[in-house]
Amino acid sequence: QVQLVESGGGLVQAGNSLRLSCTASRRTSSTYAMGWFRQAPGKEREYVACNIRSGSSTYYADSVKGRFTMSRDNAKNTVYLQMNSLQPEDTAVYYCAAKLGFFARPLTRIHEYDSWGQGTQVTVSS
Repeated sequence: QVQLVESGGGLVQAGNSLRLSCTASRRTSSTYAMGWFRQAPGKEREYVACNIRSGSSTYYADSVKGRFTMSRDNAKNTVYLQMNSLQPEDTAVYYCAAKLGFFARPLTRIHEYDSWGQGTQVTVSS
């Protein structure tokens, strides 16, 4: 497993932006699928985005498509989630996840990942 540490959460007003970071304890660019999930109060954890390897396409949940962008900085072993046009319904704890291996499709289910960060809180006020 790889250790993951998220940062960048906070309180913002609706319509504003935040960028979350997830730094891994080792190189993940070519051998790990990376994902973002979120969990709102009283709700189940849900998929947000997945990049199966550096240089490949990134896949998004319909609820964030066009507003969120996931990217990788291989030199820093870090993945980012740029979140624009935030809405109150985006309020949640955001988690980074990783899975070692080569995949032909995005990993969108919680059980498909075996490494998780501790989460970072994002709160969007109206």
